[in-house]
Amino acid sequence: MKRWMAGATAFVILALVGILSNSYILSLLTIVLLFTFMGQSWNLMLGIGGQLSIGHALFVGLGAYSVAVLYIKYGISPWAGLFVGMLIAGSVGAILAWLSFRFEVHGIYFALLTIAAAEFARIMFSGWEFVGAMQGLFFPAPSGDVELSMLRGGARFYYFVALALAAVGVAGTEIISRSHFGYVWRAMRDDDEAARALGVRTFRHKILVISISAASAAAGGGILALVQGAVFPDSIMGMGISVDVLIGPIVGGLGTAFGPLVGSLVAIP
Repeated sequence: MKRWMAGATAFVILALVGILSNSYILSLLTIVLLFTFMGQSWNLMLGIGGQLSIGHALFVGLGAYSVAVLYIKYGISPWAGLFVGMLIAGSVGAILAWLSFRFEVHGIYFALLTIAAAEFARIMFSGWEFVGAMQGLFFPAPSGDVELSMLRGGARFYYFVALALAAVGVAGTEIISRSHFGYVWRAMRDDDEAARALGVRTFRHKILVISISAASAAAGGGILALVQGAVFPDSIMGMGISVDVLIGPIVGGLGTAFGPLVGSLVAIP
């Protein structure tokens, strides 16, 4: 209960900061909170599930491009784009995990596979005219009015969207870590062979945790695209995004609910 009270207090303070701050501070903290949420997805994969990814930009980029393509080219609400992006990223994550663990590619070799997949996607999107290639895709300038159905608004609106995502990420990590899945994934992380000896189907659980992590990263990527107002392959799928995603949990504490938030507040600005 004390942990939940401390978390609620922290987010109430952040909400007050959002009400009182100017647009510059809001924009900076919005990025911090978005990387908190995406850092939670990476934290779930490695800190709890024990699977190292250094190419999380792949999933962030898939979410960003799903929102951008559907909204800019077809006028479809970003809400649908977020769902599609999560579905695509989750499926890609599951396929990568299945191929990797089916052929006994583990540890650092799986991490290298994620880097290769992210770089392959970045190069592919850089030459794909349908998604803007190197010229990117640009969202129409927001009117300033809040349009919740289209997820459009000003700096303060996106700040509270990011704050809500960060709160979901922190609460979700805390709930998962204390659930049956949390105990199973930590057992798998600490000693894969011992977990299998106890009857844990680690192959399935690895695919599950990676697909959930990928889908969460895609949701953050979709909102990040709306906040930035444009998507480019190098900026949304580049190695810099992967580093920014993982630096928060590493600085703040792997496997903890508040680690990505604390680490992002320290490192991202």
